[in-house]
Amino acid sequence: MNTPTIDLFSPLKMGPFTLRNRIVMAPMTRNRAGAGNVPQAMNVEYYQQRASAGLIITEASQVAPEGVGYPATPGIHSPEQIAGWRRVTTAVHDQNGLIFLQLWYCGRISHPDLLPDQQQPVSASAIKAEGEAVTFEGMKPFVEPRALAADEIPGIIDQYRSAAANAREAGFDGVEVHAANGYLLDQFLRDSTNHRTDGYGGSVENRTRLLIDVVDAVAEVWDTSQIGVRISPDNTFNDIRDSDPQTLFNYVATALSPKRLAYLHVVEGGMMGDEHQVDYEQIRQRFEGYYMANLGYDRAKAQQAIANGHADLVSFGALYLANPDLVERFETGAELNAPDQATFYGGDEHGYTDYPFMES
Repeated sequence: MNTPTIDLFSPLKMGPFTLRNRIVMAPMTRNRAGAGNVPQAMNVEYYQQRASAGLIITEASQVAPEGVGYPATPGIHSPEQIAGWRRVTTAVHDQNGLIFLQLWYCGRISHPDLLPDQQQPVSASAIKAEGEAVTFEGMKPFVEPRALAADEIPGIIDQYRSAAANAREAGFDGVEVHAANGYLLDQFLRDSTNHRTDGYGGSVENRTRLLIDVVDAVAEVWDTSQIGVRISPDNTFNDIRDSDPQTLFNYVATALSPKRLAYLHVVEGGMMGDEHQVDYEQIRQRFEGYYMANLGYDRAKAQQAIANGHADLVSFGALYLANPDLVERFETGAELNAPDQATFYGGDEHGYTDYPFMES
């Protein structure tokens, strides 16, 4: 008997859900939330347009006011934000789609202008990032963050737990813990930003502890089959790096494996054009669960990754931004809309909800 061929368009049983395909909309910051960092009408339309994805992962959403790092990014910590997101999830579910919320805390990649009472951003250690923060008044140099005291860390974990509960109230199908791209959890993971000498610093095991603690807290709210984690081992975006990323992220994958998560979402390379230092197949082999590949994939490369067993799912960023019907275009081999980078961050419906569908 012939074994059915598995490809991008094959369904996938994931926890309580069956994904209708393996094409995932990657989380993408778009800076289009309304006042109070509340999702608004155009956000509802944007996600509803893309509901034919096997899974949508929303743009990163801060778990607390102190977690904000950019203007006009949505949160999941106020009643108004919960209500705004509920309109999004309802619209996606009306199209028989599935949608996870990405949980975010920016840490040192923030600025006092964006935080309550002009407070200092926090991080694993008091090490300033090179570069500039995006504020409402334009670009400003990053400031030196304040190292979180050991007795403050349970409060951070509680904020993730509360945000996970808010995501459930907002009607999401699950959540993704954002541990990538130089934000707070990544700042604890990497030895360039974590110089701590307590139980959250030093060894690879200690540096991974906050991520594991956060996942365990979120798992008090959600079944682990409805929790994903995102990592970016090679990425130096937001001035982050590690002296031995292979060892670190092999350990991360091994430590997460027994949790029986929905998936491990891996940014396979650097957003700044960094050269690979990491063998992603080693990470794949250490994680006994679904592996979601991301970064630079097109239809052909994604099909190959699924066919040869490197990935179970593939997430697409800019291609999904510009092609709301990406699944249908991939299925038919139709030409793709080109992304307009000038409209990626901030603005109105232009470059957001007005990319054409095939039939138009």
